[in-house]
Amino acid sequence: MKASVCRGVGLGFETMDVEIDHPIGSEVLIDVRACGLCHTDLSLAEADYGFTFPAVFGHEMAGVVRETGPLVKDICVGDHVVGCLIAFCGRCVACLSGRTHECGKSGATLRSADEPARLSLAGTAITQGFGIGGFAEQALVHENQLAVITRDLPFAQAAILGCATVTGAGAVINTARVRPGETVAVFGTGGVGLNAINAARLSGASRIIAVDIIDSKLKRALDFGATHLVNANDSDPVEAVRDITGGGVDFAFEVIGLPATQEQAIRATRHGGTALLIGLGKPGSRITLDTSISMLVEHKTIRGVAMGSTNLKRDIPIYADFCVDGRLLVGELVSEEISIHEISSAYQRLMLGETLRSVVTRW
Repeated sequence: MKASVCRGVGLGFETMDVEIDHPIGSEVLIDVRACGLCHTDLSLAEADYGFTFPAVFGHEMAGVVRETGPLVKDICVGDHVVGCLIAFCGRCVACLSGRTHECGKSGATLRSADEPARLSLAGTAITQGFGIGGFAEQALVHENQLAVITRDLPFAQAAILGCATVTGAGAVINTARVRPGETVAVFGTGGVGLNAINAARLSGASRIIAVDIIDSKLKRALDFGATHLVNANDSDPVEAVRDITGGGVDFAFEVIGLPATQEQAIRATRHGGTALLIGLGKPGSRITLDTSISMLVEHKTIRGVAMGSTNLKRDIPIYADFCVDGRLLVGELVSEEISIHEISSAYQRLMLGETLRSVVTRW
């Protein structure tokens, strides 16, 4: 089958013919119909996060089940499924408490060293990014990383649910639990940020402030529910947020992963407010916190958020239904549908701010 392979850090994406095994145990073989280009995959391909290469990335994956392993319980051939990089064992305390996103035994969803590799190239094992490897014609994934969704949602939109939506919307709904009347600022208006803005509108936030440096992206945020726009190149975003809200927001979401914007998000919260850090920083990134008496008096909370505190089996089908009935505007996030050979050029457009989400739909 065709797959987009990264041979090493910084070596880009190359379309190649690779071998994929048949499902064993609780694995599911999927005919991939769409896979979104998330910035996280680009980060892993360009910086050393400890991944073993060669590797196939692509974790925003949607497709149709072709074959199931003998232990699969809740997924059937022909089901429409969405993949998610959250991998959970289903047996630990966190999982049994409903906090599958905090599972400490996610490796239980992968094959052991004495089993054949799921993906290989001329006999050499290929690392499957986040256990999914969706930049390929097919994907072999443990059922605990898959959610069955309605067949009414187009695949290009469904693919985005597994990362951008669960991360952005989940941070608002599950982690922050934004309530009607509360105030929100979102630093970064890419796919994750727009999902956070959309969810803040669903949650009834009274002021939803979008912060970015690109006017075209800020204007799009209005369609997703932003009530105020702040271009950080034109004014101090922290002072702008404080002026709009009279002292700061209840919740500030940082989805970029830059120390400067992370510190801005912290400073933009009110006394007793919460800054939620969502964006993936580069290896070694650091922020500086003022731990003087002012920090203590303000009673602020700084919280790291992984994948929107999501229970993928519960949340992704709900979000899919919200997309079908128009409450989540996922279709508006799909800027273009591309072939597997165009991944590198599509990532360049993403970095320039020309696109929100490119989705591979052709092989």
